Amino acid sequence: MMETKVLNIEGKEIGLIELNKALFGTEPNNALIWEHVRILLANQRKGLAKTKSRAEVKGTGKKPWRQKGIGWARHGSQRTTIWRGGGVVFGPKPRDYTMNIPKKKKLKALTALLSLYANENKIFILDDLKLDSPKTKLISDILDNLKLKEAKTLVGVDNIETNLKLASRNLPNIKLKRVSDMNCYDVLEAEYLVLTKKGLEKLEQRCTMKE
Repeated sequence: MMETKVLNIEGKEIGLIELNKALFGTEPNNALIWEHVRILLANQRKGLAKTKSRAEVKGTGKKPWRQKGIGWARHGSQRTTIWRGGGVVFGPKPRDYTMNIPKKKKLKALTALLSLYANENKIFILDDLKLDSPKTKLISDILDNLKLKEAKTLVGVDNIETNLKLASRNLPNIKLKRVSDMNCYDVLEAEYLVLTKKGLEKLEQRCTMKE
């Protein structure tokens, strides 16, 4: 097991907590992380790009002029692909970019990335993150206490409370996420990861569950 500090919202150490080695002590696997991120990004694509073929563009199929005798190049239709306004050859068509990844591989990629962040001391554990009011200054002060005010930070919690959601939405450098929905792309986008104790427990349950 690994140990790390538990901090309060003032940034002061209030204890130690053991980190599950299965979650934060695995071997790095850049290929698996890359595969998972590639699939996540591919699944965001709408695949709506489309061009019209020669058969779909507006225009007559009549031969514009006779084949010989006038000195002009030969053409058989106004919809030909070499004419302005004609069809497009081999243009994009609507397609589905969706790809699947087995759940075990997805979790293995996430644990490999979390282990990388843990080794680089980029993970902070907070005792709690409850706010009394939805003021942006409250969450801004907490990040300032952690020396993360200017850093791009992912905050993982077990449940997103209304005050926390409202207080953090005006800060461009912070992303709030439930640990049950967290993926590799969310983590990679951030320089640092902040987890609450309850969020850490839920993340351990998610990543170490047996199928």
